[in-house]
Amino acid sequence: MISVSIVGASGYTGGETLRLLLGHPQVKVGQVTSESNAGKYVHSVHPNLRKRTDLKFVASADLKKADLLFLCLPHGMAMGRMGEFLQLGERVIDLSSDFRLRDASDYPVWYEHEHSNPEFLQKAVYGIPEIHREAIRSARLVTGAGCLATTAILGLYPLFKNGIADAQNVFIEGKVGSSAAGNKSSLASHHPERSGSLRSFQPTRHRHTAEIQQELTFDGVKPRIHFSATATDAVRGILSTAHVLLKDRLEEKDIWKIYRKEYGSEPFIRIVKEKAGIYRYPEPKLLAGSNYCDVGFELDAVENRLVVLSALDNLMKGAAGNGVQAMNVMYSWEETTALEFPGLHPV
Repeated sequence: MISVSIVGASGYTGGETLRLLLGHPQVKVGQVTSESNAGKYVHSVHPNLRKRTDLKFVASADLKKADLLFLCLPHGMAMGRMGEFLQLGERVIDLSSDFRLRDASDYPVWYEHEHSNPEFLQKAVYGIPEIHREAIRSARLVTGAGCLATTAILGLYPLFKNGIADAQNVFIEGKVGSSAAGNKSSLASHHPERSGSLRSFQPTRHRHTAEIQQELTFDGVKPRIHFSATATDAVRGILSTAHVLLKDRLEEKDIWKIYRKEYGSEPFIRIVKEKAGIYRYPEPKLLAGSNYCDVGFELDAVENRLVVLSALDNLMKGAAGNGVQAMNVMYSWEETTALEFPGLHPV
């Protein structure tokens, strides 16, 4: 049993992290912080947790030491305080973007600000267990991955690891639900503006591009990623559609073998490619509340192009669920603990 506290627990990611940890047999949740809701019951912000916990929010100034801290703060807030957090927690999982990139010079390019604590960048482990499981086991600082980045990376990783994809031009379109923008209201999230929309909000230079390039770089070859992001009127879910050219002529069975070799024993990745029915390919709607990432593909033999489709719940495998999975790896627990929920159908 370990003690865990959640810093910044009033947002969607913090609420999902708490929901999962309340059902974890090896975890005792000690404190949850929120500056604006200090003193209030958790269920006043997360009503789905009524009768699940009597915890109240505390201010971060009152945070006590714990075995593990989950940081669910807005981007940019953990960066300057990481030294403090590593004194309060024996280990830290930061679900913000503050330590995802290894090179400090990338932050002005992609985040438009300098990194204030670059000494921690090389100490942080990029927290997708399917890719960095062994490094996560011994890490003190694990960083969560971007939800759009996670979807694209998990879809494409086997191709680049095995050297069969042309790295010169990779085109990815990510469609994402409204919860990925957090719980702060804006004109873009206003119901009359969002409902029924299919809106391109970042056709070029999306910051998650840097993570995708970083994690798909092998033997010093950084892929040229052309990434676009589109908002849908769904609340949860991401569908990533990637177009890659193959270096050699391959048959569909060859691609099956590559994905099965890489993901066959992974508990949270499912290869989805059916011959009939409406759910022949990954569908985000089926993944709501689950920690699965579904991956599928279609081979265009004429153009030697592979279309890779991947889907997940942005608040789960794209954030809180992935963080809890990383925690399970860190403490050598069964990786699926507290993450067994299969998703709902219909929803």
